[in-house]
Amino acid sequence: MNYSELVVWQKAMDLVTDIYQVTASFPNEERFELASQSRRAAVSIPSNIAEGHGRKTTGAYLNHISIAYGSLMELETQIQIALRLNLINAEKTSSLLDKTTEIGNMLNGLKKSLAAPKE
Repeated sequence: MNYSELVVWQKAMDLVTDIYQVTASFPNEERFELASQSRRAAVSIPSNIAEGHGRKTTGAYLNHISIAYGSLMELETQIQIALRLNLINAEKTSSLLDKTTEIGNMLNGLKKSLAAPKE
C-alpha cells in the first residue's frame, strides 16, 4: 500500500488545505508569525506520515508517526491561539479541532497497528 492510500494521510492533506484557507484571511502582521507556524505544523503531519512510510522499517515509521502527532498537537494549540486572538471564530475552531481529533485518533490507531506483534 502506498502512503497516499492511507485515509489518515488523505485527511491530513485536507487539513493542510483548510489551514491554508483559514490563515489566508489573517492580518498581515500575523502572516509571518501564527499563519506561517500553523501552515508548517499542518504540512508536517502528512509529510511525516509519508516519510515514515518510505523508511521501510517499523521503528522509523513509528518515530515519524510520533512526530506527526506532535505536529498535530502544535497545530491544535495554534488554532486555539487564533481563536483567542479573534482571528477565527468559534464555529471554525470547532470544525478544525474535530478534524485534528479524528486525525489524532487515526494516528494512534496506526501506531498501535505498527507496534502490534506480527504473527
